[in-house]
Amino acid sequence: MPGDFPDPTVTKIGDTYWASATSAEWGPIFPLLKSTNLVDWEVVSYVFPDKLPEWADSNFWAPEISHENGKTYICYTARKKGKGRRGQLCVAIASADDPAGPYTDHGPLIGQRKGSIDGFPLRDENGVLYMVWKEDGNAYKKDTPIWAQRMNESRTALIGKKVELFRNDTPWEGCLVEGSAIVRQGEYFYMFYAGNGCCGKCCTYATGVARAKKLLGPWEKCPQNPILKKNKTWKCPGHGTVTEYEGRWFLLHHAYYTDSHEFVGRQGLLSEFTWNAEGWPEFVNNSPQAEPLRDLRVLNVNDDFPGNRLAAAWQWPVNEQPGVGVSDGQLLLTARPTGIGAVVAQRTFTATYKAATTLDYGALAPNTYAGLAAIGDPHNALALVAGNGHLQLWHMKGSKHLTLTEVKLEDCKMLCLRLEAWGGSRFRFAFSTDGGTAWQPVVLDSFALNGTYLPPWDRGVRVGLLAQGPETSTVAFDNFALRNCR
Repeated sequence: MPGDFPDPTVTKIGDTYWASATSAEWGPIFPLLKSTNLVDWEVVSYVFPDKLPEWADSNFWAPEISHENGKTYICYTARKKGKGRRGQLCVAIASADDPAGPYTDHGPLIGQRKGSIDGFPLRDENGVLYMVWKEDGNAYKKDTPIWAQRMNESRTALIGKKVELFRNDTPWEGCLVEGSAIVRQGEYFYMFYAGNGCCGKCCTYATGVARAKKLLGPWEKCPQNPILKKNKTWKCPGHGTVTEYEGRWFLLHHAYYTDSHEFVGRQGLLSEFTWNAEGWPEFVNNSPQAEPLRDLRVLNVNDDFPGNRLAAAWQWPVNEQPGVGVSDGQLLLTARPTGIGAVVAQRTFTATYKAATTLDYGALAPNTYAGLAAIGDPHNALALVAGNGHLQLWHMKGSKHLTLTEVKLEDCKMLCLRLEAWGGSRFRFAFSTDGGTAWQPVVLDSFALNGTYLPPWDRGVRVGLLAQGPETSTVAFDNFALRNCR
């Protein structure tokens, strides 16, 4: 799953594999992907495509997809709405009669004071339904117990008392254990789990495994842990789900590609393992064996906005869903007056790429700015925008919004804007008033702008379109293209 697909989960329904992944602070929430071979994936819908669950407002993490008795369940993490403060992280469940949706949300099941994340539902050795989750103690510099508790058959409430399975108590696990994924093989339950720091430049993530004959333990950690760790190509592999394909065993998990790291984000990998003579899973060389895609052209995007709906790959800041439509070969984006404005964006796939768009500049309303941007989140972006007869280059970092340069624009109907990125962190911009035949660079004091600050700790950079101005203004874009380079 190239691009930013952290904490991937997978289950097989009939002859089709269904998967999802963390969407964090980007909507729509929790992509739903399908495949027949675990390799070629298509985003077909979302768990929450149009609005947030009523009880939650952020941190949409770690979905876990499962299927039983004709229903598909998504167990997920989100942060409860708080009055004047941040609410608790909770584990919740949604369900659907069709894996593609629509899903009905059943709300949170557990939300401890320190936070509850990474829920995994399963049945014990007697067929009794349980929820397994992590207490998020690392957020308070405390240990991170993995808990199990019975759940009712409607999956709407936990019952009885919770039982601790184990916690982070070995050196490689560092500040946490999390991301439990349990499979039964032979006489044991096996829990694949992640340990240490998950995200960003200094991540130390790796994958371990523990086993128990009964779900509530005692649990034994593998003496060879971590059984999946970094190599020269992939860094910080962890948080995945076990699946089988034609008798072979795989862990679908995430890792950073070392050449693009945090700028692209945590990408979905498939790592095969076998069972050794001692009954433990083994990965070849204790590291991911996946090869990065050789032909990056298959990841290129060329959207001329056909039909009347936005393509499934487009995203937006989760609490700032824009007014957007598609008509007559144009994307119509309603402006937003604050911050960077209204945004629709797509994942990046490589550290070096070019993106371009064509803007209906002649129809742009007064005091409305529209453009192309590299976006970490709504507060951190580099954007080339046009409006009020000028072209401006915006640098947004936290609460500071600077206009780095301004160029007077000649009259033109259609305006082409281009962004180029090298190594994920260096950016240059250009524009064309003649349909993209002749490009004029935006002159800077240096060769390129430094965008090292853009990615948040847990997400990759997106490239997108924006519209800032009165809410009565609508901006029309004719196309969007993304070209990936080595």
